[in-house]
Amino acid sequence: MILNIPLAWLQLSRQKVRFLVALAGIAFVAVLMFMQIGFQDALYASATQLHKNLQGDLFIISAQYKSLTSNQSFPRWRLYQALSVDGVESISPLYMQFAKLKNPINGLKFPLYVIGFDPVKSIFKSPEIQQNFQLLQNPRIVLFDRAARPEFGAIAKDFEQGKNVNVEIFSYTALIGYRVKVGGLFSLGPSFGVDGNLIVSSSTFLRIFQDRSVQNIDIGLITLKSDADPQKVVATLSANLPEDVVVVSREDFITLEKNYWTLRTPIGFVFNLMVIMGFVVGVIVVYQILYSNISTHLAEYATLKAMGFKNKYLLSVVFQQALILASLGYIPGFVISVALYDVAKNATKLPVTMSLDKAAIVLISAILMCLTSGFFSTNKLRKVDPADIF
Repeated sequence: MILNIPLAWLQLSRQKVRFLVALAGIAFVAVLMFMQIGFQDALYASATQLHKNLQGDLFIISAQYKSLTSNQSFPRWRLYQALSVDGVESISPLYMQFAKLKNPINGLKFPLYVIGFDPVKSIFKSPEIQQNFQLLQNPRIVLFDRAARPEFGAIAKDFEQGKNVNVEIFSYTALIGYRVKVGGLFSLGPSFGVDGNLIVSSSTFLRIFQDRSVQNIDIGLITLKSDADPQKVVATLSANLPEDVVVVSREDFITLEKNYWTLRTPIGFVFNLMVIMGFVVGVIVVYQILYSNISTHLAEYATLKAMGFKNKYLLSVVFQQALILASLGYIPGFVISVALYDVAKNATKLPVTMSLDKAAIVLISAILMCLTSGFFSTNKLRKVDPADIF
């Protein structure tokens, strides 16, 4: 029975060079989609690393808050007002601002994100910070981000080798820097807006940024009592606090950051556009492959039609070819993408990593892409008339 013959596979594999070229084209599109999705995911993951590492049930931010790297301070007094609300156990102020770190080797200055807090207790989930945060009680001691970009010099490497590492930090308005000693390391990593991080005590922060007031903070961390209802506390705080601040949960805090990079920056728009363009390019590439294959075997399709085979069977052959191309083209695309992810991660220090959801998204996209191309390419096959061919 001809119905049992793997006609779709035989047609594709008959011309091996064309088949391999077709698979290469689909693999390229898969790699393109993997890289776009990988960098987009790295954008969101890196931008929200600090949000995920902060200890706190709720967060107070300025009503003008845009993103973590934009300075939007508010009065510290708002934290003490929050402390009077039922269900609130403790509050912690957080100071954040960009400074410049002087490379100890070449003397060049590079922007660094400085995070200051009161080292009476750790407000970070990182075990490395929890072990060393008490060192920050000395205003000359700081913790350095070992995952920072390499332009800051071999600070982490020298520290791990047991050397004394002293660096100089400059605020953007200061001509004279503040000299500090690296007392420990932690891993937070850069993002699209930050090249590296430095954790200091609030007193050290105010020594670096002498134009900052202790009364102006950037984020307030709220720890709730074990029996408190977070939604009820948020409602009470929102009703009692002035309109210059907003109280959010961790999930809402992370969503705000993602929305900023997605909707309010060009890079978010570019990533979304490139993912769409990758899909469109893939549809066009596979369409050309399938259309060319149909044209080459048009006489055979006409013969089958003359023998009594319906359009449904002929169209199923084309869709089978689309699925074969999607599946076999995806495999080398996935393998190449895993290797490129490692290259990109090492080069950028961004969290560009392969995950099951990325693999599934690209596989489903590749299948939809090929099926869409198959639908458009079968237009000629539907209209084929055996009388015209012979």
